Parts: sequence; structure tokens; C-alpha cells
Amino acid sequence: MTRHAWVLRLFPFLAWKPLINAKNLKSDLIAGLTGAVIVLPQGVAFAMIAGLPPQYGMYTAMVTPIVAALFGSSRHLISGPTTAISIVVFTAVSQHVEPGSAEFIRLTLTLTFLAGVYQFGFGLARLGALVNFVSPNVIMGFTAGAALLIATSQIQHAMGIVIPRGESFLETWWTVIQNLSSANPYTLIIAAATLASAIIIKRMIPKGPILLLAMLIASLLSILLNGENHGVRMVGEITAYLPQMSLPDLSVGSIRLMAPKAFAVALLGLIEAVSISRSVAALSQQKIDGNQEFIGQGLSNIVGSFFSSYAGSGSFTRTGINYSAGAKTPLSAIFSAFFLLLILIFLAPLMAFLPIASMGGIILLVAYNLIEFKHIKNVIKTSRTEALVLMVTFFSTLFLDLEFAIYSGVLFSLFFYLNRTAKPNIFSLAPDPEETRRNLVNLERKSVVECPQLKIIRLDGSLFFGAIHHVEEKLEMIKEQGLQYKHILILGGGINSIDMAGANMLVQQAVQLRKKGGGLYLVELKAEAAKILFKDQYIDAIGKQNIFDSVSEVLTAIYRKLDMEKCYLCHRNIFLECLPKKS
Repeated sequence: MTRHAWVLRLFPFLAWKPLINAKNLKSDLIAGLTGAVIVLPQGVAFAMIAGLPPQYGMYTAMVTPIVAALFGSSRHLISGPTTAISIVVFTAVSQHVEPGSAEFIRLTLTLTFLAGVYQFGFGLARLGALVNFVSPNVIMGFTAGAALLIATSQIQHAMGIVIPRGESFLETWWTVIQNLSSANPYTLIIAAATLASAIIIKRMIPKGPILLLAMLIASLLSILLNGENHGVRMVGEITAYLPQMSLPDLSVGSIRLMAPKAFAVALLGLIEAVSISRSVAALSQQKIDGNQEFIGQGLSNIVGSFFSSYAGSGSFTRTGINYSAGAKTPLSAIFSAFFLLLILIFLAPLMAFLPIASMGGIILLVAYNLIEFKHIKNVIKTSRTEALVLMVTFFSTLFLDLEFAIYSGVLFSLFFYLNRTAKPNIFSLAPDPEETRRNLVNLERKSVVECPQLKIIRLDGSLFFGAIHHVEEKLEMIKEQGLQYKHILILGGGINSIDMAGANMLVQQAVQLRKKGGGLYLVELKAEAAKILFKDQYIDAIGKQNIFDSVSEVLTAIYRKLDMEKCYLCHRNIFLECLPKKS
């Protein structure tokens, strides 16, 4: 690797230099301002979901996107607080301490630090491709389940009902039903008004600061109703504007407590960030380096844990808005953080008049928008396995620990992937008598006559240790169905790779067929797949003379080895070589 490449790997933000000019800076400034207005209400809402004071959502929206932008690879990805990560943080830490307490904040910072270490380590180990093996339906199922959990957690704020800490999904709803009569009507009116005004504003101004305007309307309504004197709780004023220095609790006990949960946070954050950055890169024609994104996300959480920020990841909403607003470089994320600080300085005092009920209404709307009803319906109709992955993750999210829900979804996704990989497609071929050159045709697509002495098959997939059992079973079935088969020809153009177990399996088949007076033949193997077969212990057993480059060449060679007496009695004329004997 050249010195320049090493410098860019250590400081990826230097790659932006050619893109920085007056025109692009203007675009990034506009996109940054738009993002700052959008993230202000989101930051407060997500902090509440995470069980943290509202300023922690603001700090996360300032620190995380700057570090992620400097050390990531995407020019448009905006990191920060997200709904899914927030609900996982709340669930992971609230099991042990009271939400909002000093100990809760310390453990949250520990969780964030450890998640960042995991992510950074994955990036250094070049494990960015791991995200490719996780089905998008894992995230969809988890997000849908998390949306219901988020909505459930906010019912108490929207109705003014006290719900004991630590209750499960079903227990919470049972408590709500039992306490409907004690709901605060003022709280309920403010929450409903916030929800209704957000929906109306979205229809009137689709690209406007919807949540911010809805919050403003709720605050004015609370003042008109004298809500605070009627039991309506307020968010409270944010007294500190700049992210405060903080220190995660790195004691052995806290690390041991949070490490397993941090792994789930790290995994979810990476899947979110890489998936979002790739979806936007498809529009912007940019190449994404998954390993660099891992490093960027990891550093953003490590650094953030020392500046009062909790775990963040890529935000689909803010990233989409950033791209739509015309952002050209990651400077838009940095500008957004600075604009957010300026807005916070002027608007923070107004937080004292913001009802918690209005935040409950906004979060209910956010939760509803998280569920992709059309896509879920399409998955259920289209694929049973993908639907199963989605539903397992969804119900695990609702009824089990959230980190287990993520693991279960990922494991199911990997199981089905490995199951498909372990079963390469194997289908029979035979020459088509209707074609002059007798090209081979798939017998599943067209019924033609096969040679009684030679079985021709095509294998698509990889011959590795997990697939050999399936391939052996198929070959044994072929031998049993055609008792006269002494020769088997495998078209290997679709074989991507062969490991030692696969090579040994081919040797065993070749030896068995040779004992019967026949042989195993391979044709059109890719160079990479054939490499291992040319080791001495394999090529000697299979026979170098049994590996060919072209189908016509191998058929001519095999024809010479067939039982000519049987050929003379055969009137099928399978191959071109069969024709002369009839003249």
C-alpha cells in the first residue's frame, strides 16, 4: 500500500479536499441548517425513549455526526440518536438502575463506549462484509417490534398514567387498561393535539419542520389550558448547551454487566449505518467502504461516551433529508452540529414550557412511521423463509430481551443463508436432438432422451464442507436411478469454489466410478475453483486427463470409453458421435 493510501486510511476526511469549493460549501451549509432544525425535536424525543434527560439527545446529535463524518466513508450519512438504538439502550440499562438517574447515565456511557470499541475492532479486522449476510428483514422485524415497544413506553406520558418500572409489554398494556379511568384529561388533550397537528402539518408542508411546529403548538395549548397547574408535566429547561465532559464507568463490574448488551448495540448500529449509507450511495453513485464505516461509527461512539453522548448510528430520516437538501460533502453533518448548538442556545429556555405529553404524542407518530406495513405485507406474500426471519425477530423484540431479539434474527438469517449455500443446485442435462450442434439442455425445462451410459449434471454453488453431504446424496440418487451409469460428467462453470472437503468428495466419487470401469469428468471449471484440484493428492486420484475445458472435447473423449456393444444396440442417437454408426 502506498504512503498516500495509508494517509487516507488514517485520515479519510482528506479525500474530500477536491470537493470543497464555494458552490459545494453553500450546498452543505443549507443542508446542515435543514438537518439541525429536523434533529432538534428528534434529539429530545430519542433521549426520552432512551430514559435520559433531553440534553443527552442534543449532545449525541452534535458529537456523533462530526466524528462519524470525519472518519466514515459516506458523503451523506448523518449519524446521531436513533429510535432503535434508543430503545435498546433503555431496555439494556433500565434492567439494573432507575432511568434518568446518575447511575443510569454512567452505565449508558459505559454501554456506548463498549459498543464503539466493538465497532472499531470490527473495522480494523476488516469485517465490513459481515453486514451483507444479515437479511434486511431482521432490521425490519426488529424496527416494527421496537416501534410497538416505543409506543407502549409513551402511553403513560400521553395519558398521565403512572406505570411501574420494569413491566413487560403485556404487563404495561394491562396496567394501562386497569388505569384508564385515572388518565389525566389535560395530558391526553395535549398529546392528541400534538399528534393531530403533526399529521395536518405534514400534509400541508411535507418538507417543513413538522415536529418542531407540532411541539410549538403543544406548548401554546398547554399555556392556554394552564396545563402545569392541572398535573401536566414539563420537559424542563436545558441549562447546558455544549456537550459536557464525561467519563464512562470502566470498572470491571460495569464492563462485565454491559459488554454483552453493548455487542447487540454495536451490531444493530453497524447494520443500520451501513445499510443506510449504501442505499443513499446507490443514488449518489458513491462507493462505500464498509470497513471504514465500521471505524467511523466506532470512533463516534468511543469519543461520544466522553462528551455526554449515548450510542448513536446512521439515521435514515436525517440522511435522506441531507441528500435531498443538496449536501455534497460530509461537512454538512459538521455544519448541522454547529447550527444545532446555535438553535439550542436560543430555544433551550423554551424547553421549560414543553409538555412531556407533547413529546409522547410526537414519539407515537415516530413509532407509527417506523413500521413499513407495505413492505412487511409484501415479504409475507413473497417468501416464507424471509417472513419467518421477520416474524421471529418481531416477536422476540416484543417478548424477549432486545439484544436476544437481534441475535435471534441474525442467527435465523444466517441459518437460512447457510442452508441455501449448503444445497447447491444440481440438475441433469442432455443434448437437444432438435439443435444441429446438440447443445445441452436442462431436463427440467425440456424433456429429452438421456444417454444410458453417461450422466451429465450441472452444479451451481460452492463445493465446501457444508455442501458435500447434499452433493453426495444427489450423486448416490443418480447412481441408483441409472444402474448402468459408469460415467458422470459434471459441468463446473457454476462452481464458485472448492475446499479440501469438496476435493476429497470428488476423489471418492472418481475412485468408485473407476472401480466400475468408468470415471468422473469435470469440465469448464473456473480457475479459482480448480486450483485445489491440481494438488498432487487430488489430481492423481481424479486424473488430469479427466478435466477438460470444453464440452465438445470432453464428450468426444468419453464417447471413446463407452461400451460400444451397448452403443450399437442403442437407437437414441444422443450425441453427434452416435450418428455415423447408423450409416
